[in-house]
Amino acid sequence: MRWMIPGTVLEVHREIEGESEQMLRAMFLGGDISLSQVAGVTGLEPYTVQNWVKRGFLTPPVQKKYSIDQLCRIININMLRGVFSLERTCGLLGYVNGQLDDHSDDIIGDAQLYFMFVSLAARAQQLSRPEACDRVLGEMLRDYREPYPGAKERVSNALKVMLTAYLAARMRASADSMLAHLEKEDRNPLENDEI
Repeated sequence: MRWMIPGTVLEVHREIEGESEQMLRAMFLGGDISLSQVAGVTGLEPYTVQNWVKRGFLTPPVQKKYSIDQLCRIININMLRGVFSLERTCGLLGYVNGQLDDHSDDIIGDAQLYFMFVSLAARAQQLSRPEACDRVLGEMLRDYREPYPGAKERVSNALKVMLTAYLAARMRASADSMLAHLEKEDRNPLENDEI
């Protein structure tokens, strides 16, 4: 089944484990990518990304090129901003990575965090019970090396919030679509009877 990679405009097969990561990483085989490529992946306007750089939500590009960690930070922000304000979204990312414009205090790379999230989101239907989610997170973070005690728990907590926000955004989009359909049906009920 085709599935839109969260926070992007790209589609993959949900059931193929790791396809999202392979697709995004393949874009970097020739080196970092341009702003227009970032915009093409995310569907964002270039000025939006530039604004986020100016506001300190991500590090500036090097020679106008974005790394995979920068792309994944942009995707995370893009995905979560539909549920949270931009400030709260960046607060969540800062929860695991400190100052967003400084990678020296990160406890997990933005790409690693995002690809863990994508793996969770792909299994979302199987994770409706908290204990199932905790079990999968435990497996995912089994090999994670904590830079300090408690870092693994912070990453786990952030991933749970990201998954819940993603699912909430999907539910909201579904509700909006259903409501639009009802509104369309209800616009001209008498006209339909008169015909």
